Amino acid sequence: MNASGAVAAAVVPAAGRGERLGPGAPKALRELGGVPLLVHAVRALARSRAVGLVVVAAPADGVAEVVALLDSHGLDGKDIRVVAGGATRQESVRLGLAAIPEEVEVVLVHDAARPLVPVEVVDTVAAAVRAGAQAVVPAVPLADTVKRVEPNPGGPEPVLDTPERATLRAVQTPQGFDRATLVEVHAKALTEEGAGTADAPPVTDDAGLVERYGGRVVVVPGHEEAFKVTRPLDLVLAEAVLARRRATDAY
Repeated sequence: MNASGAVAAAVVPAAGRGERLGPGAPKALRELGGVPLLVHAVRALARSRAVGLVVVAAPADGVAEVVALLDSHGLDGKDIRVVAGGATRQESVRLGLAAIPEEVEVVLVHDAARPLVPVEVVDTVAAAVRAGAQAVVPAVPLADTVKRVEPNPGGPEPVLDTPERATLRAVQTPQGFDRATLVEVHAKALTEEGAGTADAPPVTDDAGLVERYGGRVVVVPGHEEAFKVTRPLDLVLAEAVLARRRATDAY
């Protein structure tokens, strides 16, 4: 690793089941073009010159399987480490973060379910952190009008208001962080959980933790191909994007 801390490390939490894709293998191990989503995601990070280390947080009972999987797809020559993840995404990120050498000052966190993120997005996020940002998220403008509703699962949901679409962004990954900031917010979240005081709404990403504890998050341009593969239709769309890339020698 670069002792100056200029080279980033990336954490890929991949211990979840991904039930919305249906029964079977964990979501990160579902295949896209004959290759697991996780392998695509790790390759996307490894292509960036800004990233010197990738840490994968695997299912606790599947670490050896994930190591063998990455090795079998030609990733064994990269600086990639696999650790046991936790019961939640937040715990998996924290465990992955603990495996990163202390001299690394820039940390990216990337969803295994975003297999097609272009390398320029990875580079842009890392560069923004190196330029002084505490937390950076790639995002894209929304195409649809958004309504805020009063939740009523299974029935009509009253509309509360319509946010101004120009002020909204759909957030992607990798998200980038000053390492000290990320360590601090995870430590605070863990302390609150242990003390039984974490009564705030749950956060769904690490940038949300930074926001919760008063840090500043900035947005940089994301990419339409960095979408999250969550439902069967997403997998169909990802197959189409991958086929186009392979046809044009872009992948």
